[in-house]
Amino acid sequence: MINRKIAPEIKDATAFDIKLRPYEKVTLDNGIPVHIIKSDEQDTLQLELVFPGGSWYESENLVASATNFLMKNGSGKLSALQINENIDYFGAYLNRNSHHEYATYTLHCLTKHFADLVPVLQEVILDPVFPEEELAIFRQNMKQRLAVNLQKCDFVANRHIDRYLFGEFHPYGRVSSMEAYDALQSATMQAFYKQHYTYNNCKIFVAGHLPANMIEMLNEYFGKTKWNGEASIIRPEISIMAAEEKKFRIFNDENGVQGAVRVARPFPNRYHPDFPKMLVLNTILGGYFGSRLMSNIREEKGYTYGIHSQLYNFRQSSAINIQTEAGRDVCEATIEEIYKELRTLQKEIVPEEELHLVRNFMIGSILGDLDGAFEVIQRWKNLILNGLDENYFYNNINTIKTITAEELQELAQEYLSPEDFYELVVI
Repeated sequence: MINRKIAPEIKDATAFDIKLRPYEKVTLDNGIPVHIIKSDEQDTLQLELVFPGGSWYESENLVASATNFLMKNGSGKLSALQINENIDYFGAYLNRNSHHEYATYTLHCLTKHFADLVPVLQEVILDPVFPEEELAIFRQNMKQRLAVNLQKCDFVANRHIDRYLFGEFHPYGRVSSMEAYDALQSATMQAFYKQHYTYNNCKIFVAGHLPANMIEMLNEYFGKTKWNGEASIIRPEISIMAAEEKKFRIFNDENGVQGAVRVARPFPNRYHPDFPKMLVLNTILGGYFGSRLMSNIREEKGYTYGIHSQLYNFRQSSAINIQTEAGRDVCEATIEEIYKELRTLQKEIVPEEELHLVRNFMIGSILGDLDGAFEVIQRWKNLILNGLDENYFYNNINTIKTITAEELQELAQEYLSPEDFYELVVI
């Protein structure tokens, strides 16, 4: 019997030998790959279909995201209401997302209801009709949402900083507009759907407690035919056109009490050898609650409720982005403190105690991210879609465990010079 009066032994997270659970792979009759992580812990499953249908491939702004959204709003046999009622009746959830490179449809449901839901999913994926009335509702709702969001300084700041980093015509920098929503046409979305949502461009990721005949059902509904024909998707080369000027101030809300601060710079993508090292440095700078930016600007100065930095995980390029909302009267002081922390990392060695804490935090976060079949399949999905394997995962783990304070200082000297950063304040 466990003695509750004795505290359990504290284990160093870096001592764990983390293993990425392997997936099973099955190929449907028409060639669609299915990646599987099985688990019997709960009677639920997650099924995700992934297509190269992100904004990178669109010729007209917002077509990719609108196509992805409206596929669920009516098929040849079912109306939007019928689709949603079928999903809700079984307590399921069908989510859709459109990113820069990929578009996804994800079904979460109880295992026992999968056989009832997969015909509905087939209707959504194989036979969307993009009704004009649904497009009109979508257009109206999105324009209203945009009008509201444009009054928020943080929303405006996020739009502008990406435009400065990548260019307003680049997929990473393009933003929504009233005019773009007005220009959307059902025929354009139908053409985009036919080109990008095809059987040979589909990848399936499934996790959880699977029915015994799961593969047979997937074959029946998605693997029997070459639906939508065979389309060859070539990823076009698009040049980044970053802004020449680096300091911007935008007046957005004269009655606001807070301003949105963004300090960012371009950075190589995840294939660059410095990327995993920068994940460690970024965590020290602003990647967790005990970071230097939080300790200084939130805890000591009281300028903000929270500040953090992140690395974009885009396919072509990345960026380091420091963001916060602060009182209007201290936005400029906040930027000065950010630069102070950048210079400190360039000039001073990170103390071993702090580095040890960050190592444990990062390894602990990864352990949490692998806690369950749904989380493991997401990790594999990111690797597979980016042309990587488990070696990339293990190399990142090794970097976290072995990177030295001297290496971090060298990295800071190369990438954290204040003059290389774009700065934006929206008030």
